[in-house]
Amino acid sequence: MDVNIEESWKQRLAAEFEKPYFAQLVQFVRQEYAAGPCFPPGSKIFNAFAQTPFERVKVVIIGQDPYHEPGQAHGLCFSVREGTPFPPSLKNIFLEIENETGAPVPQSGDLTRWARQGVFLLNTCLSVRAHQAFSHSNKGWEQFTDAVISLLNQQRNGLVFILWGAPAGRKASLIDASRHLILRSAHPSPLSAFRGFFGNNHFNLCNQYLIQHGEQPIQW
Repeated sequence: MDVNIEESWKQRLAAEFEKPYFAQLVQFVRQEYAAGPCFPPGSKIFNAFAQTPFERVKVVIIGQDPYHEPGQAHGLCFSVREGTPFPPSLKNIFLEIENETGAPVPQSGDLTRWARQGVFLLNTCLSVRAHQAFSHSNKGWEQFTDAVISLLNQQRNGLVFILWGAPAGRKASLIDASRHLILRSAHPSPLSAFRGFFGNNHFNLCNQYLIQHGEQPIQW
């Protein structure tokens, strides 16, 4: 199956794209987008892959499914399009960065600037029906993104995996902690941020690890 995805990822995921579950997933997604509004726009479903080629990945942040209201999702987890008000989780992420690093809260919630530095912003599901969170769950996206995480785990060394909340935390079983750094905490949503997200020091810990492994730190 010919999937419109960045070339370095396309080569490594070619076998995955030929599996029956992926053909069923593609059929489901096409039907959903034809039936009514879905997010992100079809051209942005694989945006995380386009912005961060395989060889450039340094950090992996795992989200859940895309924002499901108009004008927000553009294929990078936790990120919103330029000019869009910050959703609560993103607001809390910026507050934690400010507390850790002193960097002021930015004007834009578009995290493309992180992706271009090597932060792979991967949602567990890559699409969603408008106004209906988790509406594209259990259709095949989770199997695909598990394969993506496993590929990074196997073929790269010294990556930082940032896992916020229980669903992301379950991905730790796919990662070899002897070869990569795993940072886990509560989710940044207002429901759980005060239960361990605030004060987790993940942004500083991530950069310390990158520096120790000869990589440039991320400008959060």
